[in-house]
Amino acid sequence: MPALWLGALGAIPFVGLAAGGFLADDGNRDAVVFALAAYGAVILSFLGGIHWGLAMAGFGTAVGRNLSLGRLSLSVVPSLIGWASLLLPSPAGLAVLAGAFAGMLALDALAARRRQVPAWYLRLRWPLTLTVVASVTAGAFA
Repeated sequence: MPALWLGALGAIPFVGLAAGGFLADDGNRDAVVFALAAYGAVILSFLGGIHWGLAMAGFGTAVGRNLSLGRLSLSVVPSLIGWASLLLPSPAGLAVLAGAFAGMLALDALAARRRQVPAWYLRLRWPLTLTVVASVTAGAFA
């Protein structure tokens, strides 16, 4: 399945940058950790965009009824959290990202129960989210 391969490839920068935070010399560590946070903010925004797209397509409900203010509004929150995380010192910003990714997984689980995402989506999100949360948490300690 292409989504599985692309998702796994998308996790590589998380793992690599988290490891790089520990392996980098003092002069480069901050840049590597910031790269981890920036990548996390971008991917968190992407996860919100998935819900925007599904809402626009009317996935999970009758076409047109899914364009609720609530679902569309909720889909932009990850972008705002990701951006705000970049304004914080790296340990705090990475902690915010870890919590936001866990929160998105919880929202995805709710959406799966409501059949607002494809059946396979939650199975994809679990291992990817665990990898991401572990990576950004480790990066906070680099």
